[in-house]
Amino acid sequence: MQADTRILAGGVALGAIGLLIGGAFAGLILQGAGDLSGAVAAFDPYLLRVARFTLWQALLSTVLSVVPALFVARALSRHPDFPGRRWLIGLFAVPLGLPAIVAALGILALLGRAGYFAGLLSIFGSGDWPGIYGISGILVAHVFFNLPLATRLFLEALNAVPADHWRLASQLGMGARPSFRLIEWPALRATLPGVAGLVFMLCITSFTLVLTLGGGPRATTLEVAIYQTLRFDFDPARAVALTFLQIVLTVAVVALLARLGTDVTGEVNMTVTRRRFLSPGRGEAALNATLILLATLFVVGPMAATVASGLRADLARLAMEPAVHGAVITSLVLAFFAALLSVALSYALTASRRALQLRRHGGAPSLFELLTGTGAGFVLVVPPIVVGAGWFILLRHAGDVFLFAPVMVVAVNAVMAMPFALRAIRPAHDAASARHEKLCAQLGLSGWNRLRLVELPVLRRPLATAFAFAMALSLGDLGVIALFGSDAVQTLPYLLFQRLGSYRTADAAGLALLLGLICLALMLAADRLAGLGKSVPRFSDKNLRQEKISR
Repeated sequence: MQADTRILAGGVALGAIGLLIGGAFAGLILQGAGDLSGAVAAFDPYLLRVARFTLWQALLSTVLSVVPALFVARALSRHPDFPGRRWLIGLFAVPLGLPAIVAALGILALLGRAGYFAGLLSIFGSGDWPGIYGISGILVAHVFFNLPLATRLFLEALNAVPADHWRLASQLGMGARPSFRLIEWPALRATLPGVAGLVFMLCITSFTLVLTLGGGPRATTLEVAIYQTLRFDFDPARAVALTFLQIVLTVAVVALLARLGTDVTGEVNMTVTRRRFLSPGRGEAALNATLILLATLFVVGPMAATVASGLRADLARLAMEPAVHGAVITSLVLAFFAALLSVALSYALTASRRALQLRRHGGAPSLFELLTGTGAGFVLVVPPIVVGAGWFILLRHAGDVFLFAPVMVVAVNAVMAMPFALRAIRPAHDAASARHEKLCAQLGLSGWNRLRLVELPVLRRPLATAFAFAMALSLGDLGVIALFGSDAVQTLPYLLFQRLGSYRTADAAGLALLLGLICLALMLAADRLAGLGKSVPRFSDKNLRQEKISR
């Protein structure tokens, strides 16, 4: 594509993002202005209690996730060669691709009122085990997702410690405590604020886990309260007040993350562990093995319970149900178009930013260039349920809001997956541009020929990685469809939540197994493609010249 075309495509992509976010805010502002007294009156003790619980559960979840992750990461770092280590680190990436509602079902299968451990927990309690609904269930679910993520981020920080430091520590005969104080803790301490902020943001914007495991108004966060206010009470004025407070909290957290320099998308691939020159003693080795085993059991438990419960369901009957067929087809179609749109918008922003960067020939970047580089990050400030709430309020003036469900699910999920898609596409695109930009200009190679000969050979795997990752995220999302879903438009997460709400737990377990397997297959495909993408050969200048001659 020519530079002007790429820049125009970037402008269209930014316009689409602005339309989605701006439309949501327009709906909220119009509703608030039309019923200002109702919106102000919504700031009552209940709203403040919900806000206080939102912050409190996020703080507790962060502490319970980050502190154990420090020790688990150190234990893994001190033992770089034990059998199965690479498999274990890969296992810690599985929760990143597991839909939240599937994990919630796994936790209920383990610790619910009729869970596998219910009998054992009843023995230690004063009577029958009441289940894990409420704050305890929310905390367990958040730790299940965030402890592996924090462990991987801390382990990456420890792997970045120069090998010379370990060699010198070995020569000086350092033990476990001095090496932790002088080498490991400084690396962990530098990473700690950013990791804690990232986990806190994930917990404060959690919707599906709280909706499934909250268990009542005493364990309700702002996002769940927004959903309940619109779907059950239909009180738009209160929804506006809740949404405003949610945005304020999210903006504050994201601003803190930006100040700390945290990458809010996390890290998917681990770096290779450096060689170590210290050998832990027997006592330390036993303690580290215990920590690694406990963390592994904590991560494996809900996943194993999901598989076991799913296999106990009547899978043959579920496979024959028209509702399941429709939900699977709807989920795959919506996820496909969401991933396609996400990749197209991400590529447009990437190409536009690079074209603007080359055009200015040094100097300060323009505002438009800055927006093409960071515009997709703004969507992280506004959670999906907030965008959905704004459009839900706005579209109710245009007719039946549930008729817009497919468009809203595709649009919101596509934009929300863009930060992850950009991570996969931008490095490969910029590297290809740096290698071939001058030669393409000399040969007059642009448009479709440039895309076919230069960019696609390098970007084929990154684009496929971004597509698979975006499709997995969209497939497992419950946020937007929870607002816009109906009997006419049902995705697998929506159908699963319906079955769980009607106490058809066996059916919910079977659907959770199906949904989890599909999402994990997509995540494994994305991870595999990302790994293969590192070995994509450089497109040779000779081939470009041959194409010029043939033309």
